[in-house]
Amino acid sequence: MAQKTLDDLFYETLKDIYYAERKILKTLPKMARGAQDPKLKTAFEKHKEETEGQIERLQQVFEIIGKRPRAKTCPAIDGIIEEGEEIMEDFKGAPALDAGLLAAAQAVEHYEISRYGTLSAWAKQLGLKDAVKLLDETLAEETKTDVALSKLAESAVNTAAMDAKSAKAA
Repeated sequence: MAQKTLDDLFYETLKDIYYAERKILKTLPKMARGAQDPKLKTAFEKHKEETEGQIERLQQVFEIIGKRPRAKTCPAIDGIIEEGEEIMEDFKGAPALDAGLLAAAQAVEHYEISRYGTLSAWAKQLGLKDAVKLLDETLAEETKTDVALSKLAESAVNTAAMDAKSAKAA
């Protein structure tokens, strides 16, 4: 049996994040429809557009390494998305829905940030300068989205969930 190399690991992880991005692309419209806060809805719609560009960049990375774009099922992202869907179902119409949706979205962002950071480091090690540039561009977008979601949570969404609790108690 041939030894697996960093090249192999890079390719397998690339297939993983390609699957994840495509799955996220399908899920973001549902999250946008479920969101009650207009700013959160807009954030999901904006990230859908970014995700389309991220998928295109991943396709370019596949091209750089001479492989056809292929997805490999990612149980981690499937689980995170499933949790988000449960929140949408369990909290539909509830004041805490947006806080839950936002938390689920940040779990997705954190997964993506970890994957893109790793892929970028490996691409550097493998001398794939063009791939590093593409991966770093996506990493920067994912980090920016995470920061924006945190600000939205702290400035509006979490407070709205709490205010509803206060109103209920009164």
